Amino acid sequence: MEKKKHAHAEKGKEIPKGKKPEEAEKKEKRVQDIIRLVETNLDGGKPVKVAIRSIRGVSFMFSNAVSKMTGFGDKKLGELSEQEMQGLEEIILNPEKFGIPSWLYNRKRDPVTGRDMHLSVSKLELAHKMDINEMKKLKSYRGVRHILGLPVRGQRTGSGSGGKTVGVSKKKRQPAKSKKK
Repeated sequence: MEKKKHAHAEKGKEIPKGKKPEEAEKKEKRVQDIIRLVETNLDGGKPVKVAIRSIRGVSFMFSNAVSKMTGFGDKKLGELSEQEMQGLEEIILNPEKFGIPSWLYNRKRDPVTGRDMHLSVSKLELAHKMDINEMKKLKSYRGVRHILGLPVRGQRTGSGSGGKTVGVSKKKRQPAKSKKK
């Protein structure tokens, strides 16, 4: 018995019985699994507005704004072309050029420049460390709490968890003392 060929099937490709040619074409179109975008590995099987939230510095509202600007929010990230990926990265790194409102940015009134900025990944981490070091240098209340390793935002320290001890440690055995008389 020979397998039945559909009239629309391409030469040399046989479609299994019971499947439509459209379904076979969808399976051939492969989605990339892992995609590198803005210094982060992202899941290519997720929709764009969900996947870009894994980038450090991209919030829920910011990802919605970016997906509306680009127009491919529900499209899977792995299905985007190289040019679309570059455009998406450009919007995330420079949102002010594309008209995204400044209230969505994650660094408002930067202490050095005084501008509203949106930072992501390594720039965000560096800015955070620099802010903490500045507080320590000025010896502000928050800076002193950082230096001492205590909670900075008003949490109670009297009892409960939050200490630096982890696990159980055994006392060291000391050698037996000899009796001298």
